[in-house]
Amino acid sequence: MLRPVFSTLIIALALFSLMACEPLPEPEKSIEVAAQGSHMGRLSHNGSRAVIGSINHGGSLWQVLKEERLFDWNHSKEKSTLVAAAFSPEGDWAMTTDSHSLVLWKVDTGEAFRFWTAPGEVLSMALAPNGEYALLGMADHSAVIFDSKRGGVKRRFNHNGRVRSVDLSADGKLALTGSEDRNSVLWNIASGKRMQSMQHEEDVQLVRLSQKGDRALSAAKYDKAVVWNTQTGKAIGEIPLSAEKIKRGLRFSAARFSSSGRYLLVGRPDQRVQLWDTKTMKTLAEWEVLKRDAWKPTSAAIQDVAFAGAKRTYYAIASNGFIHQLKRP
Repeated sequence: MLRPVFSTLIIALALFSLMACEPLPEPEKSIEVAAQGSHMGRLSHNGSRAVIGSINHGGSLWQVLKEERLFDWNHSKEKSTLVAAAFSPEGDWAMTTDSHSLVLWKVDTGEAFRFWTAPGEVLSMALAPNGEYALLGMADHSAVIFDSKRGGVKRRFNHNGRVRSVDLSADGKLALTGSEDRNSVLWNIASGKRMQSMQHEEDVQLVRLSQKGDRALSAAKYDKAVVWNTQTGKAIGEIPLSAEKIKRGLRFSAARFSSSGRYLLVGRPDQRVQLWDTKTMKTLAEWEVLKRDAWKPTSAAIQDVAFAGAKRTYYAIASNGFIHQLKRP
């Protein structure tokens, strides 16, 4: 017969084990938008629209709430392989890029408003209010301001490595760039002046700005993600990954601040979506999206996330071809 103290210990360990193994909440609803998966997916700020770059069926615009494919968005008569897309803050305009061209679209009508030859290999993009210009992250170690409606590069921000991720504040006055030179940099659009920067130990692969431009996120390969104050350049806090996951190359693949900047939604390649409080730097909720086939090794990397108009509701696009609606209890 076990002594009481050992019985209590065994029960406590068993309960801890059950809690540790408790499955994460799954999506409330899932919408299939690409039968064989997607190269890229991008949500509008409130999650009501999505641009999908399907592996087999080219580009398309979706209305998320009605689960409806609105328009085919390809750059030629052939199905385009989209590598990046962006919505304007108000959601009226969108831009897409393939390996060699840029198209500015009217979201309401689906019309291709302008068609441009890209100024080089585009890796990432963000779109200014009213679609007036795009911030393009380039493989040539620069980010450029490209005039979406008249064409041409208006300003260039230089790095010493490929610019993997870019973002703009909602008013279009601030730009954030993340580069393989291990730096994320905040720029003044009008003057071109470098305002603040955050240095990492590895390549910066993801950056995001809050709508007001007062907070930034930068996440690096094999490294943590840092939330920092853009006025002071000082870190507010970190979103950690375990040493084991960092060693395996796990990273943050998507992120978006709430309108107030108080909350941060992040996505990872291992099917996980997390909601963080940027004031306390604590996790408020976590979900796991489903794989297309539970018995196959393929995962579902999170390509983009958004705060929905409804309270405690969120969206996530996964690489296996689904948009997921997430609910926080």
